[in-house]
Amino acid sequence: MATENKAVITLFGATGDLAKRKLYTALFKLYQKGYLQDHFALLGTSRHEYSDEEFQEVVRQSIKDVEETRTGEAQDFSKHFFYKSHDVTKPEHYTILKKRIEELDKQFGTEGNRLFYMSMAPQFFGTIAMNLKKQGLLSDDGFNRLVIEKPFGRDFDSAKKLNDELSETFNENQIFRIDHYLGKEMVQNIQALRFGNTIIESLWNNRYIDNIQVTLSEKLGVEERAGYYDHSGALRDMVQNHIMQIVAQLAMEQPVSFTDTDVRVEKIKALRSLRVYTPSEAAANFVRGQYDAGDGTEAYRSADGVDPESGTETFVAAKLMFDNYRWSGVPFYVRTGKKLADKFTRIDVVFKKPLIDIFADPRNESDQSLNSNVLTIFVEPKSGFAMQLNAKRAGQGFTTQPVDLKYLQSDTDKKESPEPYERLFHDALEGNHTNFASWAEIAYAWKFVDVIRKLWDIEKPQFPNYTPGSMGPAASDELLARDGRKWVYRLNH
Repeated sequence: MATENKAVITLFGATGDLAKRKLYTALFKLYQKGYLQDHFALLGTSRHEYSDEEFQEVVRQSIKDVEETRTGEAQDFSKHFFYKSHDVTKPEHYTILKKRIEELDKQFGTEGNRLFYMSMAPQFFGTIAMNLKKQGLLSDDGFNRLVIEKPFGRDFDSAKKLNDELSETFNENQIFRIDHYLGKEMVQNIQALRFGNTIIESLWNNRYIDNIQVTLSEKLGVEERAGYYDHSGALRDMVQNHIMQIVAQLAMEQPVSFTDTDVRVEKIKALRSLRVYTPSEAAANFVRGQYDAGDGTEAYRSADGVDPESGTETFVAAKLMFDNYRWSGVPFYVRTGKKLADKFTRIDVVFKKPLIDIFADPRNESDQSLNSNVLTIFVEPKSGFAMQLNAKRAGQGFTTQPVDLKYLQSDTDKKESPEPYERLFHDALEGNHTNFASWAEIAYAWKFVDVIRKLWDIEKPQFPNYTPGSMGPAASDELLARDGRKWVYRLNH
């Protein structure tokens, strides 16, 4: 049975694209499942002028494609939504918000529980947090929690400044930093797969694993995000947060217990052991790219809002190394990019080959050697696992071939699985930090990425260097080829 959560949610940026596309739908699904019932309210704020009724209509339009389980459910849900136009830079406006929040707390019986969600430009995060405290919007009775969207800074220094500002009002255990990849079903399955299966965890080390590959591939270009993206790039937009969080879960040790505190401890220890490169090492182990025109689309530099001479990368591939007992000598290869062959996220764990291939025929130079065993975790769009093994090919003689043992989530299971924002909203209301990034994790990630960013900022790239529909520039393949390896996922393979 679902346990009802009670809270007044104050949403800064309530008329933004994220709220309309993701947040209201996530809250509606929690309402349908009983995690939100009678004792919650949402106070939306932005610069736009709306009445409560107009805002409720915005919410209903945002959730109109969600299947209703009972008549009038969307209408009942929207009655929990209220609105007040607000300038986050004006302290006097917070006095009005305080009054509305207190009224909603009494009206809906939320027991003083307050969740503040910042879905707007990061430069306002500190200002909002400061005024929440100074103007007395925090509750003395229930919980006070702050949920913030990425990006969390542009480098370590700006991230630390932002964290210091938030820490003036909120403790670390009150801050929930969203990384929606941590809400994905199969990313969460990494820990179940590892720590729930002796056969996997016993092999999860440098004695048996040759390398690990993480691919976050996007088929679309920058689209309407061009203005933002040209000041960010793939390194900041994808590597520093999503990829580093996935890699931390792959590299971490088993926690003492499956609690948010213990999981975070092990993720932090893993990131502490990540080798921070010198500039020369960064140049050797990182590849960047930018897509050209092709496949019926314009080049990145031709997009509206992009500098025609832009050096912003739309693709990154890298080799990461962990200097600890478990992973010494095992490379973690990662890549992400826009305008690639398809949209998918996958993790490929490549195991070492047998020391002696007893099936190889030394008289036949063309004879194929045994394939590496590969464990693949499919994150999206399909969800599941596959294990590539070697088996005898049917027929006379004795030759081997790779075969797959595969599990893919059924359509029914997918339907039952919460969307990332639904899961993360629920966790924030419950006070569960397991699927949120801690400040220490973000700090180590920025310290690692800053070396690469500073190097790239002083070196002019040879862009564009890959065509849409490919898997990135040739240098991405060469990165692995230097080590005698290949990407598991390759086009025409």
